[in-house]
Amino acid sequence: MKEKKKKEKKNTLPILCMVGPTSLWLLFFLLIPLIYVVVISFMTKGAYGGVVGKFSIDSYKKIFDPLYLTVMWKSVVMAFETSVICLIISYPFAYMLCKVPDKIRGMLTLLIMLPFWVNGLIRLNGWSNILRDSGFVNTLLMKIGIIDQPIQMMYSEGAVLFGMVYTFFPFMVLPLTSSISKLDHSLVEASYDLGARKIKTFIRVILPMTLPGIFAGTIQVFIPSLGAFFISDVMGGGSPQLFDQIRILRNVASAGALGAHKALTFQLGQSPLHRVGVDPCRCGKVPHRVEVPAGLVGARQNPGFEPFHQLGIDRPAGIKLFAHGLLSLCHCVKRLIQ
Repeated sequence: MKEKKKKEKKNTLPILCMVGPTSLWLLFFLLIPLIYVVVISFMTKGAYGGVVGKFSIDSYKKIFDPLYLTVMWKSVVMAFETSVICLIISYPFAYMLCKVPDKIRGMLTLLIMLPFWVNGLIRLNGWSNILRDSGFVNTLLMKIGIIDQPIQMMYSEGAVLFGMVYTFFPFMVLPLTSSISKLDHSLVEASYDLGARKIKTFIRVILPMTLPGIFAGTIQVFIPSLGAFFISDVMGGGSPQLFDQIRILRNVASAGALGAHKALTFQLGQSPLHRVGVDPCRCGKVPHRVEVPAGLVGARQNPGFEPFHQLGIDRPAGIKLFAHGLLSLCHCVKRLIQ
């Protein structure tokens, strides 16, 4: 027993070093901001757009106002359309990206990430200059003689949708590329050998194996699309088409209520998946038991606790050490604050 306790104390420092930075990051950049949003959602709107420290639930009552419901519904529809279009465009792109040699693939991946080196607002302003009535596209079409007068391309829902697809396209491509690159091509060849056509092979073999990448990419596109109000400002002329544009009304309390409502909605949306045994991160049934062949010594029976296995710690002891390290970290933070 004493040896076991000594072993746990010895492994406390590695566990603390492993979970410490992540815990601090989640604490300061996720938990505290979320608590702040919930707190201000119960305050009263000030005369100049701020909040007054007076308890009120008026912000939550306004959620059911027809104006707010319309904006929320447009936001969800726009985010859904963006996710679908990004998926349709990104899947064949990612599939072809995985077919090219590694050197060319690295260069193409760099080209995908290259726009992130420039601020998104600047890039959208560039598209605004290209697509406006006196922009490059309309000027070229009129000089060629295809059109007699400029086509209205800007300040519409179509322009907003184009800007959102352009902005969030890389967020869909990268997870799909990672998932497609891990395909077991022997199963694809076996499907062809058994007489399956390309469409059936794609639906029955390739698509199920790439569902994790599809799910991850969809989440990374859908959720940011709900709050991408700056795209609506630039491409849509500032019309309130997106969720977070309620902030333009300078109502911080209502914005906090909408943010808290959105976070709660998505959290509740994942609960039924876990109840029926579906893991959203794996896009499939969660296995209740993993059978490991007798000859495989040291096989990973639980990938979720891989660092503990590498340190030679079993699952219960790993959980205990994780909790102990987290408590020690909180104690150190408390002492530093004091």
